[in-house]
Amino acid sequence: MLQAQSSTSFWRGFRDGLPFIVILGPFVTIFGVLGTEAGLSIAQMMGFSVLVVAGAAQFTALQLMTEEAPTLIVLTTALVVNLRMAMYSAALAPHLGPAPLWQRMLLAYFNVDQTFALGQAEYERDPGQPLATKIAYFAGVAAPLCPLWYGFTLVGALAGEAIPHAYALDFAIPIAFLALIGPALRTASHVVAALTSVTVALALAWLPSGLGLILAAMAAMAAGAQVELWPDATAATQRRRGYWQPRRCWRSGLGPATCCGQSWQGQQRYTRYSISLAEPYRSEERPEGADEPTA
Repeated sequence: MLQAQSSTSFWRGFRDGLPFIVILGPFVTIFGVLGTEAGLSIAQMMGFSVLVVAGAAQFTALQLMTEEAPTLIVLTTALVVNLRMAMYSAALAPHLGPAPLWQRMLLAYFNVDQTFALGQAEYERDPGQPLATKIAYFAGVAAPLCPLWYGFTLVGALAGEAIPHAYALDFAIPIAFLALIGPALRTASHVVAALTSVTVALALAWLPSGLGLILAAMAAMAAGAQVELWPDATAATQRRRGYWQPRRCWRSGLGPATCCGQSWQGQQRYTRYSISLAEPYRSEERPEGADEPTA
């Protein structure tokens, strides 16, 4: 049964990952072309793609290499750009963390923007599915993408300057990231974080070595976290002002509008309170030895 579920999950992930091929092809081909133009050999280009497997970091490092930046700057900048992978891993840990070490190592290697975005959405949709099913879905998403990542790198490296600049294949880069980010903007905190990152990145575009992007990411995380705290702040304010509402009556199990007829003032000794906007009604049993509520 579990094996059948894992197989179904794998092929569902495979199908979900297929649309990204339309964008992935031009995206990685551009990298191969630019790498060849920068003077890298085919072996160097293939090693770059196989070892790094991260388009943003690869393009950033390649750009700095063409500008003859110091090696330390190239490595540091690429590492900073790829720090989002650490956030991806932390987000996936509650779902994939119990897997054996060798599986986690493979999952970490294939943890890229596309596999994370689809995997996280799948796990949030059905968080109770077995670990084997979650791993199978993640592997299914990676199956059509990562081999083509290597293949299109080779195509771009072989094509080199044969592709005219007039085709402007670099349009695929922003489209790829928009396709990833768009479906994830489901809450106010997500939208605020996205708007903050765009605004700060544009305002700090003049900073060197991609420093503006780093600061924009930090500002976006802070803004999104602040929005996440708003409900708690609202609840605390309501609590201070005394906007309380009792939970269900311990005798009838009904809400305050249709309780068993006993006075809610009398039952206040036996029920805990919550803010109606923050917590739903929940039945409470009368504490042992408590008196009957007064009418």
